[in-house]
Amino acid sequence: MANSLRSEVIKLYKNLLFLGREYPKGADYFRSRLKAAFLKNKDETDPEKIKQLIARGEFVIKELEALYFLRKYRAMKQRYYSDDKP
Repeated sequence: MANSLRSEVIKLYKNLLFLGREYPKGADYFRSRLKAAFLKNKDETDPEKIKQLIARGEFVIKELEALYFLRKYRAMKQRYYSDDKP
């Protein structure tokens, strides 16, 4: 694997690991699933396939961020607005 792709993969792993701290099922659950996903593809040598996997990981990052923003929005809405309509 080229050094540039290797550094991208490591950066992706670190970003996902950081985002996994607030995962609803727990950080340990997320970490074990993340490690399994990366180990499954550790022997991949085709640069195009590696780029596809990196793109998939970046999509997962966007989905996690959307999940967290939605959770924060729901918490704020619940905190400041009542469910009863006058």
